[in-house]
Amino acid sequence: MRSLDIGATGMLAQQMNVDTISNNIANMTTTGFKKQRIEFQDLMYQHLARPGATSSASGTIIPAGLSLGLGVRPVATYRDHEQGTLQITNGDLDLAINGRGFFQVELPTGETAYTRAGAFQLNENGEIVTAEGYRVLPGITAPADTIYLEVNQQGEVLAKLPQQVAMQNLGQIELANFINPAGLEATGDTMFLETEASGQPTVGIPGEENYGTIRQGTLEQSNVDSVKEITLLITAQRAYEMNSNVISTSDEMMDTVNQLR
Repeated sequence: MRSLDIGATGMLAQQMNVDTISNNIANMTTTGFKKQRIEFQDLMYQHLARPGATSSASGTIIPAGLSLGLGVRPVATYRDHEQGTLQITNGDLDLAINGRGFFQVELPTGETAYTRAGAFQLNENGEIVTAEGYRVLPGITAPADTIYLEVNQQGEVLAKLPQQVAMQNLGQIELANFINPAGLEATGDTMFLETEASGQPTVGIPGEENYGTIRQGTLEQSNVDSVKEITLLITAQRAYEMNSNVISTSDEMMDTVNQLR
């Protein structure tokens, strides 16, 4: 009764599918979050009669053969980096990327992380940091007497200082881009790390070719579509129930065989 094992693989696969969907729904309001979808592949096949084999001494060829599949397995969780909705907040250091690219963040370990969540603040030293206090690269510090900050679409950070008519340029925010952003490793806190699958980052100025522009006073919302996720959740639930029915039916068939006299 291969169907018992096959049904079990289907239930386990759909359980992981529900886990992925539930994580998407839980992060519907997480700034800069990118939804995931799970990919499945069929397992190996047991060939009872291989297609193309000879079935007689005269050289007759079996046209299709007889193969039995052994179930399903999850192979990847693909992250969709589609642009999320931009929501106006009017915060001086609420920054959103309109287009491709990631903000660069220096972790306590010295590694560089990458994020689309631009809810930044100033720390006690006037440095632009994330909500966790990690410094936003390349490292920009505002003077203590700064009245307000402006960030233009090209990522230039300008400060309005007392008794100065012209804005003071404090530095340039640069964006990182990857040939395969789906290959980045998610570490939590809406941050990602470079991997061999993502390729090495290329760093450039916002607004240049292949890089998005900066929108001040705006945050990029999660790209999770609640209607689609609920639809996928219902589909996964039905698939789980059907695989459960396969196991129940197989059990009933085995019980019938056991009762034979």
